[in-house]
Amino acid sequence: MSDTMPPSLTRHEENASVYTGLTSGEAHTRLAKYGSNALPEPRAGSLAVTFVRQFRSPLIYILLAAVLVSLLLGDVRDASFIGIVLVANAIVGTIQEHSAGQAALALRKLEQRKASVVRDGHLVELDTRLIVPGDLVALESGGRVPADMRLTVVDGLFCDESLLTGESSPVRKSQAPVSITGDEQRRHMVYAGTLVTRGRARGVVDATGKNSEIGKIASDIGKAPLAKSPLLIRLEGFSKLIALVVATVVVLLILVGVARDMPLSDLFMMAVGLAVSAIPEGLPIAISVALAISMRRMAKKHVIVRRMPAVEALGSCTIIATDKTGTLTLNELTVTDIRLPDGTDLFCDTHADIESCHIRGKDTSPDQARDRATALLRAASLPNEGSLVRGEDGWTTVGDTVDVALLAAAHKAGLPRESIEDNYPLVARIPYEPEIKYAASFHRHGDVLRIFVKGAAETLIAMSDRMEMNGRAVTIDRDRLLRQKEEMAARGLRVLAFAEGETAIEDSGGFGRHLLVDLVFLGLVGMRDPIRPEVPEAIRNCHGAGVQVVMLTGDDPKTASAIAADAGLTFTIDQVVTGEEVSLAEERGYASLDALARRGRIYARIAPSQKLAIVRALSRNGHFVAVTGDGVNDAPALKHAHIGVAMGRKGTDVAKESADIIITDDNFASIVSAIKEGRVAYANIRKVIFMLASTGSAELVLFLLAAALALPMPLLPVQLLWLNLVTNGIQDVALASEGPEGDELSRAPRRPNEPIFDWVMIRRLCQTTLVMGGGGFAMFYLALQQGHSESDARNMLLLLLVLFENFQTFASRSERKSVLALGVFGNPLLLFCIAAALGLHIIAMHVPLVSITLQVSPMEPAEWAMLLTAASSVLFTMEFDKWRLRGKSTA
Repeated sequence: MSDTMPPSLTRHEENASVYTGLTSGEAHTRLAKYGSNALPEPRAGSLAVTFVRQFRSPLIYILLAAVLVSLLLGDVRDASFIGIVLVANAIVGTIQEHSAGQAALALRKLEQRKASVVRDGHLVELDTRLIVPGDLVALESGGRVPADMRLTVVDGLFCDESLLTGESSPVRKSQAPVSITGDEQRRHMVYAGTLVTRGRARGVVDATGKNSEIGKIASDIGKAPLAKSPLLIRLEGFSKLIALVVATVVVLLILVGVARDMPLSDLFMMAVGLAVSAIPEGLPIAISVALAISMRRMAKKHVIVRRMPAVEALGSCTIIATDKTGTLTLNELTVTDIRLPDGTDLFCDTHADIESCHIRGKDTSPDQARDRATALLRAASLPNEGSLVRGEDGWTTVGDTVDVALLAAAHKAGLPRESIEDNYPLVARIPYEPEIKYAASFHRHGDVLRIFVKGAAETLIAMSDRMEMNGRAVTIDRDRLLRQKEEMAARGLRVLAFAEGETAIEDSGGFGRHLLVDLVFLGLVGMRDPIRPEVPEAIRNCHGAGVQVVMLTGDDPKTASAIAADAGLTFTIDQVVTGEEVSLAEERGYASLDALARRGRIYARIAPSQKLAIVRALSRNGHFVAVTGDGVNDAPALKHAHIGVAMGRKGTDVAKESADIIITDDNFASIVSAIKEGRVAYANIRKVIFMLASTGSAELVLFLLAAALALPMPLLPVQLLWLNLVTNGIQDVALASEGPEGDELSRAPRRPNEPIFDWVMIRRLCQTTLVMGGGGFAMFYLALQQGHSESDARNMLLLLLVLFENFQTFASRSERKSVLALGVFGNPLLLFCIAAALGLHIIAMHVPLVSITLQVSPMEPAEWAMLLTAASSVLFTMEFDKWRLRGKSTA
């Protein structure tokens, strides 16, 4: 935050405007210089440019090459098919990228359209966009701050800054002295978009529009994301690998052909056919299907995916950096504990529905607990300026969050304030002021004046001379009560105290501090933003899935530690890191910050910019980072993390638009479901890639062996296109729809640097490639040796490869489990697509026009039996390797 006035706003000019405000002429001049008090518009690039940008990918380059090759071969149909896939993917990508600027637009909903401004010595209502630096603005309870302001007059002002800081409690503000710097100035400043919860004030505008704190956040989230999703990172590597392998093999094939004196025309056609066979044209479609299916599954579990690659990304994450307020907690300051002077502990349920909650004790019935707490909760309700009203759309609250929490606790005990005030009509009130640290109210009750007081524990303990013990007042034991207060505070509770007394009714109406004597101390209440009930189990599930959880919050370390412990996070004292430590580490450089991130588990008093710095440090430490949050202050970290997860119910629009995933029920446990579905999606993508790569590499081996032995081209280019675009194109989509295997959350997350092809997949790829490629070559070679024509040999080879792919697809349903364990009929769609792929080829063999084009013909039953037996060998090879792998993992 700036410690200086805007360049044109001198201190003299500021002081002059404190009393009379700006003149209309001066305001007009400054508006022209500083611009409108509006957040920066996201820069909307040309749709055409955005569309073209979708083709910048190695995999897309290969597919474009496939289009050109198909056109060279005169195959307009296949070129059109691949082109349609490319255009469809580009359209989807353009739509997604075009919506990226919506986060900055969502910030505008926090802008207040009208504000009270002093102009030409008069208080007027102005459009907030016309406010300029130096304007004198009036604030009152319930309104939003229209710009960053330096306070000049303050009357009990409290502001809710949780959207910027994450701190759940309203912040007390005070009048700014002549000179303030650094962190000290925050108490004397209010910031655009924050909410005034209590009091009134006036202040001079310090920054507007893009120069305000919220404007800086808008600029941050308007930038392109810094982190790519794990899927995109791995696919880029896979695409480059394909390009390298294909180029290498084609060059090798040409060299072998030249050495064998093959005709250049045949060599060219073979090289082109080989390149086409190795390109996984169906991969983009299969990946889209796998992600789309998981998106639908996630939606049923309250998880909305805004960007398709995010489906898999959450399954790849190794650490979740979670916000506290509204994510781990209910974002509602709530009375959770009641401590009576005799040491009795009572508890308030923290369900969202007040009507279903009650007061309870450890060994006390609800009715007894309510009776024990009646006097205290009456004293909590009456000197209270808040409001709690039930309407058609639920509960409506007005006022300070502390007052609202106390009214809710009284309601749970069957003591709504309206019913209490019938017997205790209000006579006078002493409002709460930070300087006196208490509030009091005076009420008629029969012939006496009853006094009820609430406030800071130390203040009320000092004001009281008796305490309530089992229904009677006894001499106060101040040391005992202070120990009770300290014990509650050590648990991260915000502690308030209550007392009551009575006096004769004064006709003069002089109700003041002098009447607050001979008070009876009634007890203490502890308040906190309670943990969501489902959070502890969800965190345990995350740990079981090998995903670390760290907490980032604007609260103080003691409160943060207590809440983290309640949530089920495990940490030591030295793993609680403060914002000050982060600042020092940032000054020392990346190495120091990265070391701090390796140690930290709880980050307290964290500024918005530090959240993003921590996320980047975790990423540099080798993590795939998921960030959760719901406030404006979380938006930059949500935007630039590997995966951003926003809360849907209480999350701000800014957070939702910045995130990749939205949890619609604000349930942290839903993240665990999303992690599972993400892992299922990635597993299915690996299955598809393995199936396509193994069949493509088998064709490479087949062609290389044929070229090395100077045999004719094993398959014609049109036959290769038929095999890859039709047969594979049907089966890989079905494989992408495979369901969960059941052990997704019992495995550790994949290593961040793990490529798509790990050693298990590489070994299995080599095995199946040798079986299919070597077996296909052996069959083709023997057929030629036995006198079959080239056309008949290719006909048998093409059918064998179709059957190989049928068995290979079926065997690829799991990397570890046997197809028998999964159930033969576990994926009916896959069985249907395998049958459809084979059926299409059988039809092609019998339909004259197609059979002539593909140069295929029907086969005899004996030939079918031989080819089926040979093709099934790939299934047995895969099953044997899975059995060996399971044996090693259990050894």
